[in-house]
Amino acid sequence: MKRYLVGGAVRDILLGRPVMDQDYLIVDATPEAFVRRYRRARQVGKTFPVFMLGSAQYAWPRGGDINEDLLARDLTINAIAMGDSRHIAGRLHFHPLALSDLRDRILRPCGEMSMFDDPLRVYRAARFAASLPDFTAHPELIAQMRAVAACGALDDIFAERVAQEVRKALDAAKPSRFFNLLAETGCLLPWMPELEAARNVPAGPPEHHEGSVFAHLCDLVDVLAGKPIAGWMAVCHDLGKTLTPESEWPRHHGHDDVGADVAEELGKRLKLPNRVREAGVAAARLHMKAARYGELRAATRVDMLAWLHKHELVEPLFELVTADCGADVWPLAKRDLRLMLSVHLPGKQRMRGPVSGEKLRKLRCQKLAELDRQREQEASEEEMREGDPF
Repeated sequence: MKRYLVGGAVRDILLGRPVMDQDYLIVDATPEAFVRRYRRARQVGKTFPVFMLGSAQYAWPRGGDINEDLLARDLTINAIAMGDSRHIAGRLHFHPLALSDLRDRILRPCGEMSMFDDPLRVYRAARFAASLPDFTAHPELIAQMRAVAACGALDDIFAERVAQEVRKALDAAKPSRFFNLLAETGCLLPWMPELEAARNVPAGPPEHHEGSVFAHLCDLVDVLAGKPIAGWMAVCHDLGKTLTPESEWPRHHGHDDVGADVAEELGKRLKLPNRVREAGVAAARLHMKAARYGELRAATRVDMLAWLHKHELVEPLFELVTADCGADVWPLAKRDLRLMLSVHLPGKQRMRGPVSGEKLRKLRCQKLAELDRQREQEASEEEMREGDPF
């Protein structure tokens, strides 16, 4: 049974990058023979035989042989196979342009219909632009992406598959390249019309943000690269600005309030997991308030932190705030959260539903207010000492 390591794993080996996924092609053995030999293999492909064995994926060549299979792949740099079993170990099969495109750092479709064969490849190609920031999109790739978008083929992709590519891009080295390539080729539509609209709206007065809302979110996702939750919050936090009447530009009063619904709609359309969708909504609603965290009343801080902690979004929100406006309020919020979580109700007052919840909230508010007073007193005493010449 001949086995070839294929696709991204071989590409990354040749580029000297860590190998994340292992995909194999099985040659000269039927799927039935494979299952008899590897009884723990689990079939995941329905129309085409694909099996998972551990974390590795196994499939069979499309088109009858390994060379035909490579010609049918998405990008030339992914159309490489390396022998991984006895007698063929290290032997390479590759698309005619694969090695030169790897050398020249080019993202090029394998053939004239590569993007049309599976329109999801549009988003995969954009994601590769984000994960391989030193690679350039070939004009043929840009032309095919534009053509796929123009003919409406992107409408029929499953939302979850688009969302998966978005989340992978946010975890990549330079996520802005994902969104910029989609914007350049008209592929933000139909799945992300909010981002398409953001391209034509100023981010704000020049003293706060330059360029468009879209350009601003692209800057932030790069700052937050590798943090997909915080990155998604960056995508969503200013979407309310797309609803500001043009007569009010470049200011966007109240964009945080209206932005929550815009972020919710985008998250639902992409069928994002609940936590990711909630993160985007929270970013739109809370980023302005969180930026002035130190000015908030104790009760407001308790309510905000309690909700964020419940949804595991405290740190991502404050990472966004720091990236967005430079306000490093995370140390203060972390201190408050630690104090809040140290406060507990006496045993007899617990397990009484909303009544217990409200009592716990009041106790936490009191503790934060006491800490605020203590901090103000210490600051006042320090100011007096600095002003005393003796």
